[in-house]
Amino acid sequence: MLILLLLLIVLLMAGVGFTLHFLWIAAAVLFALWLVGFALGRGAGGRHRFYRW
Repeated sequence: MLILLLLLIVLLMAGVGFTLHFLWIAAAVLFALWLVGFALGRGAGGRHRFYRW
């Protein structure tokens, strides 16, 4: 029974580690897209039009 509990904990930790790794990659991609949008959002008039508010 102890071995099954240990195996379950190991599988849970592996799943959490994979999920956190995936979230870090997604955050980096979204940050890069935000930076590109921030840079391209500036119009010829110099006004920042990336955000609507």
